[in-house]
Amino acid sequence: MRIIDGNALAQELHASIEDELQVLRLSAVQPGLATVIFGDDFGARAYEQHVRRLAEELEYRYVCEQLGPDVELAEVVATLGKLNADPRITGILVLQPLPHGLPEAEINSALDPLKDVEAVHPVNAGLLAQGRPRFIPSTPASCFFILDSYVRSRGLDPAGFYRGRTLVVVGRSNGVGKPAQWLGLQRDATVVTCHSGTSEAGRLADFTRQADILIAAAGVPAIVTGEMVRDGVIAVDVGINAVKDPSTGEVHIVGDLDFQGVGAKAEAITPVPGGVGPVTDVWLVGNTLAAAAMAARVEPRFGARR
Repeated sequence: MRIIDGNALAQELHASIEDELQVLRLSAVQPGLATVIFGDDFGARAYEQHVRRLAEELEYRYVCEQLGPDVELAEVVATLGKLNADPRITGILVLQPLPHGLPEAEINSALDPLKDVEAVHPVNAGLLAQGRPRFIPSTPASCFFILDSYVRSRGLDPAGFYRGRTLVVVGRSNGVGKPAQWLGLQRDATVVTCHSGTSEAGRLADFTRQADILIAAAGVPAIVTGEMVRDGVIAVDVGINAVKDPSTGEVHIVGDLDFQGVGAKAEAITPVPGGVGPVTDVWLVGNTLAAAAMAARVEPRFGARR
């Protein structure tokens, strides 16, 4: 088993963004990132802090709009309208989870598509599904950046590696599962998408055992165990789940895979933490840089990684 080092890959990606940023600053391109966060969700707060740190390291403009857990849709739309109209902001990220009752579709539609760096606006999601993305959402993009890097490390060409291989995606969220499915199809993989209905029917293992490549993005700790995968699977764990130790009360971050069980059978696996997460953070600021370049009518190099 090989444990894929997401921190090292994130550093590689970060260096490429720094290089491009230096060039774009000659054209007076200045990225600006805004996040919108609701309440005090542990995972959302942790992600916002990581993103803030990265943005500040790269000297981006950065704004965090903090809204309450009982916020009304009209206030959310007004906040997004303010950010849409601010020329200093080139990328907007609405952090999940949303408060109960807020319509995700309406919030996504309220974003300026040119600032929607997670490609959740219907226009951007449609472009991505058609294989001509403006932006690729940071988490699924990071999954395939990690996979492509691993494939190259084996001396293989990612352009042909996926063709005919079975890719199983566990989870169908608009931000991760569905885009991962589309990206797999664009690489000519045979894609199977599993979701809560699959699990409720008791059939999840039927499909995960078929996976040559497995992307787990369900948001459920250890939903996939060792007996649910075949030998030699390449496993990518997107899950970031806060689990409290009953004996100590300490909170630990775990993934959607049973790391020990799946890892014992996997050819390669990403850990949690230290796998997909660090790459995702950097990819987001890369998308923000690309958005800033496009706003200034400059062709971004970061897009070449798509």
